[in-house]
Amino acid sequence: MRTLVFDGRTGAAGDMICAALIAAGADPDALAPVTDRLPVRYEIGETTKNGIRATTVDVLLDGDDDDHDHTHGDGHSHGHSHNHGDGDGHDHAHEHGHSHEHDHSHDHSHDHSHDHTHDHTHDHAESEHAEGAGVHRTYPEVVALVESMDLLESVESLALDAFERLGRAEASVHGTELDETHFHEVGADDAIADVVGAALLLDDLDPERVVTTPVATGGGEVEMSHGVYPVPAPATTEVAAGADFSVVGGPIDRELLTPTGAAILAAVAEGADAIPDLDVDATGYGAGDATFENHPNVLRVLVGEGRDLEVGGRDHGDAPHHTDDHQTDDHHTHGLVHDDIAVLETNLDDADPEVLGGLQETLSRAGARDVTIVPTTMKKSRPGHLVKVICKPEDAEAIAERLARETGTLGVRHSGASHRWIAERDFETVTLSIDGGDHEVTVKVASTADGDVYDVSAEYDDAAEVAETTGLPIRDVLRQAEREVRDRLDEE
Repeated sequence: MRTLVFDGRTGAAGDMICAALIAAGADPDALAPVTDRLPVRYEIGETTKNGIRATTVDVLLDGDDDDHDHTHGDGHSHGHSHNHGDGDGHDHAHEHGHSHEHDHSHDHSHDHSHDHTHDHTHDHAESEHAEGAGVHRTYPEVVALVESMDLLESVESLALDAFERLGRAEASVHGTELDETHFHEVGADDAIADVVGAALLLDDLDPERVVTTPVATGGGEVEMSHGVYPVPAPATTEVAAGADFSVVGGPIDRELLTPTGAAILAAVAEGADAIPDLDVDATGYGAGDATFENHPNVLRVLVGEGRDLEVGGRDHGDAPHHTDDHQTDDHHTHGLVHDDIAVLETNLDDADPEVLGGLQETLSRAGARDVTIVPTTMKKSRPGHLVKVICKPEDAEAIAERLARETGTLGVRHSGASHRWIAERDFETVTLSIDGGDHEVTVKVASTADGDVYDVSAEYDDAAEVAETTGLPIRDVLRQAEREVRDRLDEE
């Protein structure tokens, strides 16, 4: 399984992601759809961070001349800066305050200073960004621009997923509606070039699976247009809350994870607790501008054949129940089984309890493989629910419509997940003799693709029916049924 791994221990920012992908072998020519549509160009270079040679990417607006670019202490020149004045050198994607003011999302190489905030010395505050980047757009305008680039469907979907995550983060932080959100930093040409560029470069590398280890956020505080906030900044926190990967504070008191970096990773990657077993054939390092005393300011990417197919991140979806038709496109290995899926999400702030209670059954009848309903806090601190649905890609449109009709939601998101890893499942029926009577219980046997059984689990409903008939505790029936199957497997 061709696997790409982001090593998130020093954080991530948009331009650092682009640089790392190029360093790992992506063809910079893949970026042409961006430069064909926007008045920008990518400047690709090299630098050294704490002894590590790394690639740099800057997005320059047409008309910028390299002599005008800011040259940072490491000796390589970067495009223009969008800093925001906190002096830590991080990307301060923020300063992008509210949706009608600054969106936290342009990230610039977080202090990494890249992402074009480069040098995040934040000294330039947003005015300089405004002069250089020119255009600031609303969320619908960003979507329209991306859709006009004539991208492959998979590339467009990833880019729009990242922008939607950023837009929803801003809307949540500032209590506005998504379509009212104004992107200041992330709506600028160079920021769009980072997000779409990352999607294009990832498509060029064409991994079958993308994962990220826990991503470092940094620490300390960041100064934004509306005051001083702790790291991670509000928009980054909101994006991370909807991502599959986990975050970890430190290792230094700087902002290491920017909203744009978080959104790109959230759109493309599964979370993993650590770098999985990998036969590495390529590595790449994407640099940020700032230099830290003991921590190289680089994002590392590893590419190779993955051998360990289990990931340890959050919310990878439970295996479907026994009615699953198990169409897994034959991607078998020695581990679990590759299963193509779509993940649909919507936020509800006014759903009746009766409606929520019936969603599992209603959406399952429509083809959903798994339905999860999570209590959450919506804008203006109102209680609400996040509904997540796992389904086959071909069923996604019909299920999204059913979800909208059942709940009245005005929008259903298609998240970046494209597959999951599931067990091979067999179902055996055992006959239990209890007090002279015979009772049947179905038992699910989970195994890897090569037949290594790792779980035996009796069906609860069957056990409950037997328990009611015999007067035994349900747990005793479960254990007896599972023991029957385990003993049979041991004999084989």
